[in-house]
Amino acid sequence: MTNELLETAIKAAKIGGNILKEGYGTTFKIDNKIGRNNLVTEYDLLSEKSIIDFIKSKYPNHIFLAEESGKTGANDSEEIIWIIDPLDGTVNFAHSIPLFSVSIAAVKNGEILVGVVYHPLLDELFYASKGQGAFLNDEKIKVSDSKDIHTSLLVTGFPYNVDKNPYDCVGSFVKIVQKGIPIRRLGSAALDLAYIACGRFDGFFEAGLNPWDVAAGVLIVEEAGGKNTQYDGNNFDIYGNTIISTNSLIHNQIIEVLKK
Repeated sequence: MTNELLETAIKAAKIGGNILKEGYGTTFKIDNKIGRNNLVTEYDLLSEKSIIDFIKSKYPNHIFLAEESGKTGANDSEEIIWIIDPLDGTVNFAHSIPLFSVSIAAVKNGEILVGVVYHPLLDELFYASKGQGAFLNDEKIKVSDSKDIHTSLLVTGFPYNVDKNPYDCVGSFVKIVQKGIPIRRLGSAALDLAYIACGRFDGFFEAGLNPWDVAAGVLIVEEAGGKNTQYDGNNFDIYGNTIISTNSLIHNQIIEVLKK
């Protein structure tokens, strides 16, 4: 069953990704949702509809939780929930910055069974299924071996209401920066997590994310040997408010910095 779910998720991610490739760099309609620069384009909507339609053709009774359309499908706790971000990095996409992705996860009873993150412009497909390892384009991947936060490369992001400083997101960023640690901001949490999994980044922290931003990526990190928790070190929850994701070796160091 898991293999079938993964195959479906991969095909769906490529369907959505191909739509984004066709739209990238063209002229299209852009609207703003709640919050500053919280954009949605016609390609977010088209990608999401195409992904859901494809998965529904395979699993008509499953439930969907997607960024643009919300929760749909039968209200059955025993059914699988597909958690979908059809375009993670909409602001980048809208400004022709080539950093965005499609993120798809299948979850049952709170357990993430499969996760796929697809970067369509680079044709980089990150994926994992529970207990089977993590892969990038069919090559097995693992997290980095960096043991010291001071020689690590971190990545972060900010919520759309950063001006209100929820979860002290600005203070958390400053605490890391003041230690002289290099930090990047890509604009796609799903890619941030995928890049942790393959060792490009050593650690990631962010507050105010949604389930569709992280559900696929956290499984890929876990299956690549990494670790995911909340800021306080408690078990990660895709419906929670904060995330620290690392190669596991520098995890406690980031927690300590953020606590201070």
